[in-house]
Amino acid sequence: MSKQRVAITGAAALDDCRVPLVSEPLTASQAERLAPSYKALGDPVRLRLLSLIASHEGGQVCVCDLTEAFDLTAPTISHHLKVLKDIGLVTSERRGTWVYYRAERAALDLLSTVLSVSEAAVA
Repeated sequence: MSKQRVAITGAAALDDCRVPLVSEPLTASQAERLAPSYKALGDPVRLRLLSLIASHEGGQVCVCDLTEAFDLTAPTISHHLKVLKDIGLVTSERRGTWVYYRAERAALDLLSTVLSVSEAAVA
């Protein structure tokens, strides 16, 4: 798999990935397109960052508030945020000297749809 990042949001090519794993198996192409997003979330810091952003009151959070939540340097936090942004799981907006991050709901919805399990599928 290449190291090139593929943004999950805004890509109509991912529409065919909106099928739960329990409904039908992913094709090789679908798996290849979804894997980078799940890989990005495989890091505990990035998973926690995404959780902090998505659950923050108002739906967005300043990077200054995110760095305080970790025992990591600001450049390390910025690196993890860049990975989440490059893959399309978060977006950012600069306001003066600060950057505010927002979770990309469409991307989260897609990833959760793929992993969703309905009662009928389990029975």
